[in-house]
Amino acid sequence: MCGIVGYVGDAQAAPVLLGGLAKLEYRGYDSAGLAVRDGDNPAVVVKTTGKLNNLVEKTDEGRALPGTCGIGHTRWATHGAPSQTNAHPHVSGNCTNSGSGVVESEVVGVHNGIVENYQELKAKMERHDYRFYSETDTEVLIKLVDYYYKKYKMGPIDALAKTIVRVRGSYALAVMFSDHPGKIFVARKESPMIIGVNKNESFIASDVPAILSHTRSVYYIGNLEMAEISAGDVTFYNLDGDVIEKEITEVEWDAEAAEKGGYEHFMIKEIHEQPKVVLDTLHKYIKETDEKKFIDLSESELTDEMIKDFSSVYIVACGSAWHVGMEAQYVLEEMSDIPVRVELASEFRYRKNRLIKDSLVIIISQSGETADSLAALRMAKEKGVKTLAIVNVLDSSIAREADHCLYTLAGPEISVATTKAYSCQLVVMFMIALKFAKTRGCLEDYDEYITELLSIPDKMTKVLDDKERIQWFASKYSNARDIFFIGRGIDYAVCLEGSLKMKEISYIHSEAYAAGEMKHGTISLIEDGTLVIGALTQTDLYEKTLSNMMECKSRGAYLMGLTSYGKYDVEDSVNFAVYVPKVDEHFIGSLAIIPLQLLGYYLSVSKGLDVDKPRNLAKSVTVE
Repeated sequence: MCGIVGYVGDAQAAPVLLGGLAKLEYRGYDSAGLAVRDGDNPAVVVKTTGKLNNLVEKTDEGRALPGTCGIGHTRWATHGAPSQTNAHPHVSGNCTNSGSGVVESEVVGVHNGIVENYQELKAKMERHDYRFYSETDTEVLIKLVDYYYKKYKMGPIDALAKTIVRVRGSYALAVMFSDHPGKIFVARKESPMIIGVNKNESFIASDVPAILSHTRSVYYIGNLEMAEISAGDVTFYNLDGDVIEKEITEVEWDAEAAEKGGYEHFMIKEIHEQPKVVLDTLHKYIKETDEKKFIDLSESELTDEMIKDFSSVYIVACGSAWHVGMEAQYVLEEMSDIPVRVELASEFRYRKNRLIKDSLVIIISQSGETADSLAALRMAKEKGVKTLAIVNVLDSSIAREADHCLYTLAGPEISVATTKAYSCQLVVMFMIALKFAKTRGCLEDYDEYITELLSIPDKMTKVLDDKERIQWFASKYSNARDIFFIGRGIDYAVCLEGSLKMKEISYIHSEAYAAGEMKHGTISLIEDGTLVIGALTQTDLYEKTLSNMMECKSRGAYLMGLTSYGKYDVEDSVNFAVYVPKVDEHFIGSLAIIPLQLLGYYLSVSKGLDVDKPRNLAKSVTVE
């Protein structure tokens, strides 16, 4: 949520900032703004509402703003409605022009996150004659920095440290001080921030894609840390104001990975990237010696002794990552004979539950910064329970704080609706299930299962080769109002994710139900022409789910059946059938989800919607 960029160097800052903000549009936003300084001159602030293109036009693609030092922001409204006044950057002065134009203020800044005690701090500032022009918590934060800077006549880092101590909540903060030209100062707690360097240039961003075209050399600033950034140079500080050393990290993603590469949208590009990134992720953990393949999770530092001693597993996640957990639950329990509970992080963190001490809590998050998942991780650690993170972003907060970590190799995922990150998380969970089963002595056909896993990428490609049929079907149902997904077991978990893809990008109301629950109320919603999509990939549940679909058909529903090659008798019952290649049925969800991803995508396209940036949604949910 929200996006921050910053630049100090020898190039004009505004075009660089606008380019970076464009790469962060997927995070979700409702307004945007820039603050640029030209040498010793005061900052010039420009803000707009709506799409970033409005800011691009207002600044003549940045050419209208001279200067080589600046900060930019895309805002997701929390405190205060979307408006030019509430847009960032914010200033410390008592402005009458909403903080826009040439600003003589001491401090200008942008902020991601939420200041929980902003009302208390605002009242304090008002007692010291500060006046507020916006409804935002960010303006309070900027004025608080200004207050400490002036009151104690201290340097920017000390003023930030004083501010950090007083603020409750999460933040990634970037500020410029009027008497420190050519420098940006940053502070971080919880909300993500990276700093990149490239010869005589330095960059700030809330996510890697914003600076990937300029540098792959980045620093990850830690919790409750600060930094002073000038052209080509970064100095880090702890809360005591002491200088701390940081190691630079080389981002392995290339710039092309964050571009559309000829596809109309990032989502369809990322759907097509799934065979490659899943294969990369499988090869990361499947090793071969003496013509034998085995799963090696030693990167996580989980030992065989630990795996044998775990009495249960909790899988904790949000959104699509929670659906990964739902599917993995069936596989992990069946293969390794260990009890598994799947929890929504937003519920898990507030439950007064007694965690079993010898259990394992698995946290799944693409960004590694999801606020509820991070809080759940910390709660588990406080209770003395081992934690394992499955994340896609190197050195993210969840990756750093978990006891053990496994990385997926999905690369940058730009579309808000996850596809390739989901698929990579799923195959990592399959490998965990096989590793647990083998180590705990519950599995005989280990080699065959690994062979089946390695066959998934090629079979994904075969599913994608049949996408035109899905496109045709989507064109028929672009006016649908309600869609129901039903399945049992692993198929039910697939339906949960398929339904989410449908509603989040096509804005069609859709629900996923365990097929056996349809008759317990939901079937009353079926009308003539209602689309019901049934997942039928599990042989032992096939007839039962098909029977539930027929109950819907008898009430006027139009049926789409999703099953594997060979089950062609489904065509005698449904109106439209989609097939995926055969694979071991523990793993078939990796294939079955692709037609549902495509269906959601093509329905959105046929309705003329913004596929990659659906309304009201953000890629990284870093606030509660």
